[in-house]
Amino acid sequence: MPVAQLISPHALNERLGQPGLVILDCRFALEDPEYGHSSYVEGHIAGAWFADLERDLSGPVTKGVTGRHPLPEAQALLERLRAWGINQDSEVVLYDDGPGAFAARAWWLLAWLGKRDGVFILDGGLKAWHAAGFKLTTDESVAVSGTFDGQPDDHLVLSAEQLQARLGQPQLTLIDARAKPRFRGEVEPIDPIAGHIPGAKCAAFNENLDSTGRFLPAEQLKQRFTELLHGRSPDELVAYCGSGVTACHNLFALGLAGYPLGTLYAGSWSEWINDPARGVATGE
Repeated sequence: MPVAQLISPHALNERLGQPGLVILDCRFALEDPEYGHSSYVEGHIAGAWFADLERDLSGPVTKGVTGRHPLPEAQALLERLRAWGINQDSEVVLYDDGPGAFAARAWWLLAWLGKRDGVFILDGGLKAWHAAGFKLTTDESVAVSGTFDGQPDDHLVLSAEQLQARLGQPQLTLIDARAKPRFRGEVEPIDPIAGHIPGAKCAAFNENLDSTGRFLPAEQLKQRFTELLHGRSPDELVAYCGSGVTACHNLFALGLAGYPLGTLYAGSWSEWINDPARGVATGE
């Protein structure tokens, strides 16, 4: 079974209320950290739990050391997943407003802990849900304790030191999910230093989507990443972004294209630039 799977609004609507289904609302806005929770309170898909990027899907930030969204401690994340009712065999559906970046972060964390079957991202997110004519609710979800017990897979994560040691190796494919102006160092609205990690290729995550905000067909995604790999093994691919969130969107898209689960440099650009000894590149 593929590790990356989509579900349509109609398919999800038909499954609402079924035993074993867990839905996580992953909405977030970098410019307004309270946006996701306030939006959830105003209305969410029936039965959904709110998964906050910073409180649930990230660990504590250490200024000058970590990136903006470090990985959560595994045991703390497991406890949250169980609190939402997730078991080994649960069917989990993740959504955000539409692009899927925050939902993909939750998907990757589940995969990191070993939950790789039965995890879906709502294709097109709430934008597609509304377009299909489906409603939201303000009803509180009913707590059912889960039993999911996973272990973090260290093979899926790369540290800054490990990445630095691999820079320049001919088999490395390093892809940056940020938009091209940020990649080139022309603008930097969030982090104090502009540019990208030397040797990286720009693979803006929104180019995984069509004009409606849904993921491109698998064949088109495969063509996109085949060009980026340029004959190199997908097993040597490393994804990063500003803080380890939108990079997961590329890893999910790679999975849709049939590639194996790739490696995440979780600290990403916001961690990389904490050490002046690490190289910074600009331009293409």
